Amino acid sequence: MEPKGKVAVITGAASGIGRATAQRLAAAGASIVVADLDEAMGAETVKLIEGVGVGNATFVKADVTDSNDAQKMLDTAIAKFGRLDILYNNAGIAVGSPPFPRAELRRWRRVLDVDLQAVIVGTYLVAPMMERQGGGVIISTASMAGLYPYKEDPVYAAAKAGVVNFTYSLAPWAARLNIRVNCVCPGVVDTPLVRKGIDAATRVGERATLPARIIAPTEIAEAVLTLILDDSLAGRALEIRPTGKRLVEAPTAPGSRR
Repeated sequence: MEPKGKVAVITGAASGIGRATAQRLAAAGASIVVADLDEAMGAETVKLIEGVGVGNATFVKADVTDSNDAQKMLDTAIAKFGRLDILYNNAGIAVGSPPFPRAELRRWRRVLDVDLQAVIVGTYLVAPMMERQGGGVIISTASMAGLYPYKEDPVYAAAKAGVVNFTYSLAPWAARLNIRVNCVCPGVVDTPLVRKGIDAATRVGERATLPARIIAPTEIAEAVLTLILDDSLAGRALEIRPTGKRLVEAPTAPGSRR
């Protein structure tokens, strides 16, 4: 899909990967709905887009775990820009310190709500809207932790693995509904959330370090743009390591055909 003239809703767009992607898609000609809980930072993302004249953007305060808020952010795209072509399910959190199973139940459940259930809810709500319009693209932020064991945060890993398999399982939508579903699977990205997590772990005496080569949010934004542009990649995950990118083949169940 060519982003120029299209409309994208991006969750978690007040900072980090979401902000970088909002700016990149705006530069490519898309209008952006910036969805986040942080009003001040969300407004700053809009200002960064519109202040340099690269595109149109609007902010909507939304808790992605609330289906009413999720519907509101999607409806905002139609009300403000007249269409909705791209949904980027990007909002995400980690369990943090103390880790599972010492983390309070409400805290690790919140990770499942934000990182997995909100992706499913957003996809559920946007699918009929895109189908009525004739198609669209849905991209979600998973993680390398969804592709490989991640002992530091097993609940986060479980949520992200769910996003990966959800993506694989929706590959048939491309042919049936003209809705293409993909996910990005980054390694450690230099975001405010990651920095805060490192600081919090250090304060309670836990060992937490960043890798020698940390990925910039702009690299993930470019990967998201790559997925949007390539209509041949239905149901695919794109792994982003510090050393480069790799398209991940969906596993095939025994006895089934690709």
